[in-house]
Amino acid sequence: MKRQIFKKEHDMFRKTFRSYLKDKIIPFYEEWEDACMIPREVWQEAGKNDFLCPTAEEKYGGAGGDFLYSVVIAEELNYHGLSSVFWPLHSDIVLPYIELYGNEEQKKKWIPGCISGETILAVAMTEPDAGSDLANLSTTAVRDGDHYIVNGSKIFISNGQLADLCVVAVRTSETEKSYAGVSLLVIESNRKGYRKGNNLKKIGMHAQDTSEIFFDDCRVPVENLLGKEGEGFIYLMQKLQQERLVIAIGACAAAEGTLDITLDYVKNRKLFGKPLGKFQNTRFTLAEIATKVQLARSFLDDLIPRHMAGENVAREVSMAKYWLTEMQFDVADKCLQMFGGYGYMSEYLISRFFVDARVQRIYGGANEVLKEVIARELKI
Repeated sequence: MKRQIFKKEHDMFRKTFRSYLKDKIIPFYEEWEDACMIPREVWQEAGKNDFLCPTAEEKYGGAGGDFLYSVVIAEELNYHGLSSVFWPLHSDIVLPYIELYGNEEQKKKWIPGCISGETILAVAMTEPDAGSDLANLSTTAVRDGDHYIVNGSKIFISNGQLADLCVVAVRTSETEKSYAGVSLLVIESNRKGYRKGNNLKKIGMHAQDTSEIFFDDCRVPVENLLGKEGEGFIYLMQKLQQERLVIAIGACAAAEGTLDITLDYVKNRKLFGKPLGKFQNTRFTLAEIATKVQLARSFLDDLIPRHMAGENVAREVSMAKYWLTEMQFDVADKCLQMFGGYGYMSEYLISRFFVDARVQRIYGGANEVLKEVIARELKI
């Protein structure tokens, strides 16, 4: 079905990007899953092909495309079960902090490397004790002349091993309103006192490096402050709309990919002398799944243009992230069941769709938290 939000140039870009994935990413993905890391060279190659930061301004070396190019990239990665390729985090979640809150000097210094893939980005908010409760974070940045002295730790940091540049939420002051003392520092990973911990072992998304980060008297120049001191909490809240939308987009695409490989399987797999797809349970289950996926797609294709137009759709985006990630996991679970014992084997793509789906309900705001956000918007 032709999707009205895309123009001809977006469709052409999708065709090119899909071909790139089939030639350069999919054949090697299992190796990266085993290594628990995607080689840095893969990022650099993506940069050469304009697949990183597609919306970055031309004056910094970017293509200056609209957000729909990012949508295409997120959809294709997730549709093909390549969710560990965290280019959307780099391009659409972390880079916008620099683009929106950075000064011109900072933009010229950092953005070109992000576009080329020479500089890999991460964002560090979550802490071992506070989780994602930013108002109570304990990583401190104490002013010492023209530097901040940073101490503390972060956990579950995506791109944590590969990252060259990390946007870090720190506490720069103690105030009555604890969120008012939060600031954002951009910290280079090669600074003394910046230490990468273990590449954490996960039940899914094995090729994505997820790490602990420690700061031990790490001296960071004041010029690395992003925006204004004490405004970090506000900045983080302002960017959650796009972050959660990106997660929802990936969830819908992954559900579509899961459905399509299952449709192919049930047409060919025989049970009791006839294709599995001829049994009523199979047909009804897949009909229900296809309906949910189509409804999700329609919801997203309404939300995306509204987000691009600058509309405040925080409530709707919270709904999308919560409902679509729940749907994604339910689809993966029900489809895996149709593969029988083969579905539990890691050599089958359905098993990756299943394990990779689980974390979607946690990061970017746990779904229980998002239900609370929605309830507040309902004035209850």
